[in-house]
Amino acid sequence: MAISVSSIIERAADLAKWAGRRSVAFPTAGRRPRSAFCLFLAAFCLPALAGCRRDMQDQPKIKPFRSSSFFKDGLGSRPPVEGTVARGWLREDKELYTGKRRSATPLSASTPSGPVVMTPPANASASQVASAYPDDVDKFPFAITPEILDRGQERFQIYCSVCHGMTGHGDGMIVRRGFRKPPSYHEQRLREAPVGHFFDVVTNGWGAMPSYASQVPVRDRWAIIAYIRALQLSQAGEQPATENTGVRK
Repeated sequence: MAISVSSIIERAADLAKWAGRRSVAFPTAGRRPRSAFCLFLAAFCLPALAGCRRDMQDQPKIKPFRSSSFFKDGLGSRPPVEGTVARGWLREDKELYTGKRRSATPLSASTPSGPVVMTPPANASASQVASAYPDDVDKFPFAITPEILDRGQERFQIYCSVCHGMTGHGDGMIVRRGFRKPPSYHEQRLREAPVGHFFDVVTNGWGAMPSYASQVPVRDRWAIIAYIRALQLSQAGEQPATENTGVRK
């Protein structure tokens, strides 16, 4: 029921008169007419004022990607302030966050996907592999501890073993059911590949393998790669060359 302001004022005036008469006819110690009037006025006005609000669904706001006449460019969604970096995205350590050498040539607008990488043959030598991935780091960006290896084993079994198998031979469960078989980690080519190559594959995908960047954090990717190196050492028929294993003692 709508109540006009004038009717509220009139009712308040009637209450004031009534409160004044009551205070004169029935005087009591310590009770003041002004206090009684305030109490009556508050009790009457609070229910009426409760209806003076704006529902949240009706408030003025800008929805994402909607146009707006408030800004000069007509866009409701505002671009980030120039020169600012979102919290947690500064990523100054290039080797940690990209797996690339600090001296690696950054991608340009003309080559957004980077140079074309020719996959070396399965039995490629160390020099052939190194020439195929010249920008990838060959050392881990932090020391590998038993705890990191345990973490890598756990993450590997969750995300990688379904395709690559528990021992890295490419015989995972979905491969047995018809999915395309990935290469074995124990091929000479991958035993000689730098650790940065594995990081690049996990981050950006390779062939039929999609990117896992949204599922596996950066440090977990390195932990998985450390465990892959451990698998390669454990499954090798003979001790592989150690110059490119990337494992720090």
